[in-house]
Amino acid sequence: MKELFVNKEACIGCGMCVSIDPTHFDFDEDGLSSVTTQENIESEDVQNAISSCPTSAIGYAEKENDSKNPKCHCENCTCDDCHCDEGECHCEGCQEQ
Repeated sequence: MKELFVNKEACIGCGMCVSIDPTHFDFDEDGLSSVTTQENIESEDVQNAISSCPTSAIGYAEKENDSKNPKCHCENCTCDDCHCDEGECHCEGCQEQ
């Protein structure tokens, strides 16, 4: 599973990503960029934010699904009858997405 991230050591807090894509980026308490959602992370706005970052601090990383149910894309899945891998979700966490 691919995850959007900001390298805090490289980020200078210029705000370019926040101005381009406020849906996915905001400033944290240190004034650096942070990712606010992992939804729709391959959008055009995300791509523009990544390419506009002057320090190349934004990117993707592979993240293992650490869900309790490995078939489920919902990180908080506790559902006994989850069929996320078949396109059917029955757990509350998936229904919220």
